[in-house]
Amino acid sequence: MTALLKPNAVAADALVAVVSPASTPKPDHVERGLQALHSLGYVAQAADHILTRGPLYFAGTPEMRLRDLHHAFADDEVHAIFSTRGGYGSNYLLDALDLDLIAESAKPFFAYSDLTAVQLWLLDQVGLPAFHGPMVAADFSREDGVHLDSLHAALSGETYSVGAAEGLRTLHPGRARGILYGGCLSILAALLGTPYEPQTEGKLLFLEDVSAKPYQVDRMLWQLRQAGKLDDVKGIVFGEMLDCDAPGAPPEMLDEVILRALEDFQGPITIGLRSGHVSRSNVTLTFGVEAELHAANDATLHLLQPAVIL
Repeated sequence: MTALLKPNAVAADALVAVVSPASTPKPDHVERGLQALHSLGYVAQAADHILTRGPLYFAGTPEMRLRDLHHAFADDEVHAIFSTRGGYGSNYLLDALDLDLIAESAKPFFAYSDLTAVQLWLLDQVGLPAFHGPMVAADFSREDGVHLDSLHAALSGETYSVGAAEGLRTLHPGRARGILYGGCLSILAALLGTPYEPQTEGKLLFLEDVSAKPYQVDRMLWQLRQAGKLDDVKGIVFGEMLDCDAPGAPPEMLDEVILRALEDFQGPITIGLRSGHVSRSNVTLTFGVEAELHAANDATLHLLQPAVIL
């Protein structure tokens, strides 16, 4: 991975841009999310195509969505960028992203879900840390949708830790240290065999998803393993895995599936961390920084480096 390109820390009253690089969000959710940003002190600036509908399920053509994203990075008055939602479609932006522009205008870019592809490509290519955290229509629009402590810590340059209070629990004990990296499991699997496939090897890996049945999680882990993407991975942290169950199956089935799929994995394995697709209180994680995972009776993930410049 290229050297980390840390953006500047973001003040509580900063101007932030809001973009829709994938699917169209619901207008009322966006409005509530913008109000929540304002209530935290931020000045939110909506991109031109934030509510564009079509073609199909996209928030505008790739050109429209790229224009909004590039403008948000290029605008010197903007200090951070928040996506409205994921959905589908950011993969169509990958081959036309202006990496030079983004590298020259580094700033925190908040997203998850479908936008894992864009975040990891920017991390791998230019070293921009990925802010895997709350989105405007998906999380800021909900009461208790955002884990404020991790959001503020990530933007102000504080190191921080998350653990049982954020849902984390141990599946396989151990301790590991490495560069935190990852995102939505189904997106990582979909990128395999493309020029944009994730560089997971040797990392402390975070994986999360939503509404994937246990056998589908098993299949995606098998795919990552066969592609060599778990080679030398130091430890694995799974997210909340919201609605990743099977009707009528015991609640521990997903745990058992993960442990069986990773039975040869030697590092610590934890699950339950509420970051990404979550039921509440979406935790911000910063991919690209050094982190340490302690998995014992209590599980804790320590983010050891700031992702911004103070």
